[in-house]
Amino acid sequence: MNAPTCINSALNVRDQFPAILNWHYLDSAATAQKPQAVIDAITQAYSRDYATVHRGVYERSASMTASYEAARAAASNLIGGQPNELVFTRGATEAINLVARTLPRNGRNRVLVSQLEHHSNIVPWQLAGFEVDAVPLTGDGRIDLDAAEAMLTEEHCIVGFAHVSNVLGSVLDAKRAADIAHSKGALLLLDGCQAVPRTSVNIGKIGADFYAFSGHKLYGPTGIGCLWGRAELLAGLPPWQGGGAMIEKVTFEETTFLDPPARFEAGTPHIVGAVGLHAAVDWVEKLSLDAIHAHECALVAECRDALHSIDGVTLYGPEDSAGIVSFNVDGVHAHDTATILDDAGVAVRAGHHCAQPLMRWLGVEATARASFAAHSDSSDIAALVRGIEQVKRIFSR
Repeated sequence: MNAPTCINSALNVRDQFPAILNWHYLDSAATAQKPQAVIDAITQAYSRDYATVHRGVYERSASMTASYEAARAAASNLIGGQPNELVFTRGATEAINLVARTLPRNGRNRVLVSQLEHHSNIVPWQLAGFEVDAVPLTGDGRIDLDAAEAMLTEEHCIVGFAHVSNVLGSVLDAKRAADIAHSKGALLLLDGCQAVPRTSVNIGKIGADFYAFSGHKLYGPTGIGCLWGRAELLAGLPPWQGGGAMIEKVTFEETTFLDPPARFEAGTPHIVGAVGLHAAVDWVEKLSLDAIHAHECALVAECRDALHSIDGVTLYGPEDSAGIVSFNVDGVHAHDTATILDDAGVAVRAGHHCAQPLMRWLGVEATARASFAAHSDSSDIAALVRGIEQVKRIFSR
């Protein structure tokens, strides 16, 4: 078949990403490339503005502290929260671990997750001693909330679901998930890593209790992430790690701790990471997440149409997936597909995507995954199609 004709992208920001010029980067679900605005903010923070935070009385330290806390306000506002409800972590993985390790269980020792969860929303619960129950999926790869409602019991302390699947792009009805969890007195934690960069999130309207997301998938730096939690819930959690910056008073007999979020941010934080995250938040808000979402939805539809028309290509997940298209070429391992695509200048992810239970549900060892971003356009899809045709030619010999 012929490659799809390139059309003008709804968003025209590709030239703001210096690392992807002349490269078809379709792995944003793993980590997003950085726009020049974020790179510049990080460079300035290290080269001209750098100082410690929350400690120095000198002017630059005070200024950097203000920048750090402004980043907290920006990140919390992005999802409709308040600054005192947002904890900076090393990433979403640490955010989920923090909740798993500190959440009072009140006699409840079970967590309800789903078949499509990332390992970061499975393993922390196991390590913390929870009994894990997994909700099945619908035929098109969505979390089956009817099944979740039937499975949830008063033994469940918390429900942990992906807001958007990192493999299938399927979008959760998060408001209904919250209502189901609360109907049995359980809490709801949402893994928002794939949702926050792709769509507008309002945790107040959703009714979630905890929300975790990472900076590097949101066009920001690595090593910084966020845990949002309802203020009264954070106030009831004990510290997870101890050290400087999170204490009120220390003696050899007893230590008292600061209120959240400081209670959960022991040690010197990733100061410049927060500054870079703030720049990333400003960048996506200037474009608008609604525009990014519409742009990625159009690309997903174009990509799925193109791949559906290629004989021997199997697609996974719902047709209206959010920014992510997983697929396999019949008779070809996903790693081989990705290797040949790399030779064609196209970067996709291949493997189990840190979602081995989902691979078992799909009945495959691995998939190839193309994931879009604000900078993606039809030329990326055309290159992907050409690469897949090359895969088929090589393996038909």
